[in-house]
Amino acid sequence: MFGFGPVADVNVILTGEDERQQVEYRAGKDKREKAPLYFDGESVSGKVVLRVHEGKQLEHYGIKVQFIGCIEMFYDRGNHYEFVSLVQELAAPAELASTAMYPFEFKNVEKQYESYQGINAKLRYFVQATVSKRVGAITQTKDIWVHSYHMPPEISSSLRMEVGIEDCLHIEFEYNKSKYHLKDVIVGKIYFLLVRIKIKNMELSIIRRETTGAAPNQYNESETITKFEIMDGAPVRGETIPIRLFLGGFDLTPTYRDINKKFSTRYYLNLVLVDEENRRYFKQQEITLYRRNEAEHAAASSNAE
Repeated sequence: MFGFGPVADVNVILTGEDERQQVEYRAGKDKREKAPLYFDGESVSGKVVLRVHEGKQLEHYGIKVQFIGCIEMFYDRGNHYEFVSLVQELAAPAELASTAMYPFEFKNVEKQYESYQGINAKLRYFVQATVSKRVGAITQTKDIWVHSYHMPPEISSSLRMEVGIEDCLHIEFEYNKSKYHLKDVIVGKIYFLLVRIKIKNMELSIIRRETTGAAPNQYNESETITKFEIMDGAPVRGETIPIRLFLGGFDLTPTYRDINKKFSTRYYLNLVLVDEENRRYFKQQEITLYRRNEAEHAAASSNAE
């Protein structure tokens, strides 16, 4: 809540925000915040409350409310790129001596992208109330969080990768598919076809790679979402190791490709082998993640039964 010195304060209250699911997101290095969850096509409504303090009088030069969707790049602070900008004028210039409330509604708002908080990019939606004064203006913002459901990709063929060092090592990895929803399970197997070096251990990790900007000013940042050891000790030829990785417990987003020509976020399975001399051999494979409507899927599954 922001104040006009001792004269008044303004607040944005969204309709039913306490009943909505709250999404917790990373707002800084050690800071997390929550915002109410909305979906593409949903209306965003509420009221702007302008409270004039007792015994005071406020002269304003108009009140408006905006719904804004924008992308902020952390290496380009001060600039943000708006892809949605809607405005409603709520009040003409006037003098107020008491509290006033101004309802607003942005109907069936298109929210074509998901909210995102990354390393170098942030995509946010917010409602902003602005009270114009004779000198300057006072604003207050209320963030919302947006999710989008996507139809499952039609084809999700199995993944097969090979790691080989001539006459020393030949390993095949096979995963059940290449596209997963965010609550899915990655199921796979590792086959040791030829082993002539002494492998000490093997680990599998999921890596998120965020790409921002465009060449030549392109930035790539990678972070390891999870990493776990799938083998400790030397394998033998003909051995098979099963893999089963549940995605539901990790902080994942869908795969984003060239969002508004500003950023992309991709995910990779990274398999690393370490030999007894601590040399590392690795292979990466991109996987596609998407958000599934779990309620609709559960209903469809029960109807099928």
